[in-house]
Order: sequence, then C-alpha cells, then structure tokens
Amino acid sequence: AEDWLKLAAGNPFPADSAKAGDQVAVRVMRKPAPVEAVTGLQAYAGVDEKVTSVGGDIWVVFSRERPSSRLLAAMNHKRMGTGTSRNWNTVRRLAEMLG
Repeated sequence: AEDWLKLAAGNPFPADSAKAGDQVAVRVMRKPAPVEAVTGLQAYAGVDEKVTSVGGDIWVVFSRERPSSRLLAAMNHKRMGTGTSRNWNTVRRLAEMLG
C-alpha cells in the first residue's frame, strides 16, 4: 500500500493528469527499467508526448491527436522488462482507496 501511495505522489505530470487522466500512464516495473531503455523511448514519442522515469517506473503522457501512439508498442516487456501499465485515473482511484 505504501509503495502505491508513493507511486501516485511521485506523478511527474500533475497538470497533464488533471486535464486528461486517461492520457497519462505509468508502467509499474517489477525491477527498475534500464535508463538506456527509457531514454530510447524518446525516439518513439510524438512532439506532444512525454516520457520520463521516476524510481524505475516509466511515466508517459500520450497524445489525444495520435490514437495509435508508437510509444505504446515500444513499451513492451522485451525492451523495458516485466511491468504493468495503468492510466492516471486508475492510479489515483486506487491511491484514494488505500489512503
């Protein structure tokens, strides 16, 4: 529970999350994502998309203008390692239930 609350509190995109929580996602990693893999995701990001890593988890702001973002396919387990993705609305609701 503490880890999930820490994850939610560490959201690096609070303004984007407030505007469009369904477009902000986090890939919660079993082991921290390799720095070079996260850096490599930048090549797949559109001009209006954002990618960063916080505590080894990968945070992304997807574009509403691009329904099939290249980022989503690039964030696979072979490149990033084992993890699960959730959008901000889900992260926030679970944190509210736990908190």
